[in-house]
Amino acid sequence: MCKESFKDYQLSNEIVKALDSLEYEKPTAVQSKVIPLALEKKDLVVKSQTGSGKTASYGIPICELVDWKENKPQALILTPTRELAVQVKEDFINIGRFKRIKATAIYGKQPFAIQKTELKQKTHVVVGTPGRVFDHIEKGTLSLDKINYLVIDEADEMLNMGFIEQVEAIIKELPRKRVTMLFSATLPEEIKKLSLNYMKTPIDIEIKATGLTTDKIDHSVVEVEDNNKFSMLKDVTIVENPDSCIIFCRTKDRVDTVYEQLADLGYSCDKIHGGMVQDDRLAVMNDFRRGEFRYLVATDVAARGIDIDNITHVINYDIPLEKESYVHRTGRTGRAGQKGKAITFVTPFENQFLSAIEEYIGFEIPKMVAPSKEEVASKKTAFDSKMNVDPTIKHAKSEKLNEQIMKLYFNGGKKKKIRAVDFVGTIAKIDGVSVEDIGIITILDTFSYVEILNDKGPIVLNKMKNTTIKGKLLKVYEANKK
Repeated sequence: MCKESFKDYQLSNEIVKALDSLEYEKPTAVQSKVIPLALEKKDLVVKSQTGSGKTASYGIPICELVDWKENKPQALILTPTRELAVQVKEDFINIGRFKRIKATAIYGKQPFAIQKTELKQKTHVVVGTPGRVFDHIEKGTLSLDKINYLVIDEADEMLNMGFIEQVEAIIKELPRKRVTMLFSATLPEEIKKLSLNYMKTPIDIEIKATGLTTDKIDHSVVEVEDNNKFSMLKDVTIVENPDSCIIFCRTKDRVDTVYEQLADLGYSCDKIHGGMVQDDRLAVMNDFRRGEFRYLVATDVAARGIDIDNITHVINYDIPLEKESYVHRTGRTGRAGQKGKAITFVTPFENQFLSAIEEYIGFEIPKMVAPSKEEVASKKTAFDSKMNVDPTIKHAKSEKLNEQIMKLYFNGGKKKKIRAVDFVGTIAKIDGVSVEDIGIITILDTFSYVEILNDKGPIVLNKMKNTTIKGKLLKVYEANKK
């Protein structure tokens, strides 16, 4: 039975308050099935498509169950991509905001030393890609003895990317007494084997893939010669005139080429692929999430697990060679109950890939007639006028939550022998401020960050300019907002 509200679960006031601020209204199908069982600490194998709200389905119970007082990590979340690791970390921080849950993301292409320092801090949840997580385990920088919860997210993508052996190596290092949850859009044999080998009589949950049905996503294919694809892309985008669109290509070289061609024509666009540095990839995804540009040209690196609402169109410039990729790509649109369109370009030599996809998804994708010259000409004016209008910037759900939070910087840390309890003890004595108003505290060698909740930041900032901590007067000011 679907619960009508998150208040119907056995959740603390801190978690419910955060969910209200995040505008989580009614549990999705996967959340209503997973949350009660996860709260009962059951092992779960969950088959659910992307865009179904599954991060919150495990994030909410884990935030509820972790013990704030414990300094060592209690939950480990494995994700296939760096982008997903960063996003899941943010979700944990937002859901656990008022419980002061500290989450850390660890992944490749980021300095190991920075992550090592973060992991020395009080950390409740670690989210990471398998390679980097295993590196930290081998070097002894990730403590495992208090891990009570393991989540393997996007398990089939881990398999596709060749991470399953690393995932198994990590599992073997973890405490045997733990809760394990595995989430996957598809359940290949190797994934089933993983669950049999490393989980205790897991409960199987399957959420029917509504996103594949034509009531949410309008699927179509258009036949085109490879050398006519870009001309077809121009015609299709003029006729469809999407508000927000991902154009998927098979290789990073193709992404670069298509992006440059679109940019030369004045399209509001950007690109993302695995050859880009991590900070650039994250910046592009954040800008796209906010609606800073309309067209994202991407390889499959962007196809999994990135939660962006209101993508109206997905165009497969190159048909995916793996049938599962079709599901993950097209699952970027038609999310959160919205309608979407998925248009796939197929060359005369690619019919075997199309047949495999159709067999896999269980229906024949309708053929689309290429736009006529007359249709393109009639739609050109509307397309041009939208090209000249700046996109509407979308506000993240977390903005409302973060409005009442001020992050303070103090120029003292471990070297001055300052601990989190010293900040809590001092700040909680300020008139009008209580322990509940103090959020996540991060103490580094020479400086510290303290989050102040509930709009109490200005009071604390003003008072702490003249208040000592352990007999030391520290410089304090508002930290830069990201």
